[in-house]
Amino acid sequence: MSGLNWQKSSLCGSGDSCVHVAAGPAGIHITESADPRGTILTTTPDAFRVLLRSLKGEPHRTPEAPVLEVTTAGDGDTVRLHTSGAPGAPAVTTDRRRWDAFVQGVRAGEFDHFTV
Repeated sequence: MSGLNWQKSSLCGSGDSCVHVAAGPAGIHITESADPRGTILTTTPDAFRVLLRSLKGEPHRTPEAPVLEVTTAGDGDTVRLHTSGAPGAPAVTTDRRRWDAFVQGVRAGEFDHFTV
């Protein structure tokens, strides 16, 4: 995760594994620090903006670009974030506790600056 300024929700405990977000020249990057493969999902600022608005329950228009999709596994504890309609593309996988901390941070506006 070097070379980028990664941010996690303030609701994620110090030293805990969490969902992290960073901005770079190629777009918005999302990862889960506990992922042993170090998977990084890269998306556009517009797609990230739609994700944030959706997680906040705010109205938004459907973008023309690929969107980020959140799915849960049958166990209800595994959460995956991936680009919709892009089979084989990187997916960030986390657990419900870490995802909930990320969503609470989103709702508190902690990641809004990535979409400006």
